[in-house]
Amino acid sequence: MRRTESGTSSVYRAHHAMTLVEVLAVVVLLGILAATLTVGLTAAFGQGKRELARTAVAGAKAKVEMYHVAMGGWPESLQILVDTPPSASYHLPLDAARDPWGNMMQLVVPGPDGHPFEVISLGADGRVGGEGEDADLSSLDLREEGQ
Repeated sequence: MRRTESGTSSVYRAHHAMTLVEVLAVVVLLGILAATLTVGLTAAFGQGKRELARTAVAGAKAKVEMYHVAMGGWPESLQILVDTPPSASYHLPLDAARDPWGNMMQLVVPGPDGHPFEVISLGADGRVGGEGEDADLSSLDLREEGQ
């Protein structure tokens, strides 16, 4: 082995540095880890928005019922509740009339199957139908408390 002035061999010094293959392997592993975490967090974020939408639909449903008690009829749209004075018990703030994706929720009067009304969030895509995060949420699908 050839010795340098410092007394270490050139072969020994070469083993301390990382090779290009080792650096690439680390980069690839970090990329795989980042992709896995991103997919998991995106799914959790989407589920969180669905739960917020369920809460928004339930809140709008409660305001529609308050309107019925106070006025003796059903509102034709959620916009009527938005346009009422903030002091009214059935006032629905504009941001509460929107789902977590920024779409206005819909009010159907009369509702299907003999129900007096239905509040609907059209999901992430803002269109009727869909699956997963794009699926519609209806006030008729909300579980009654205690069930």
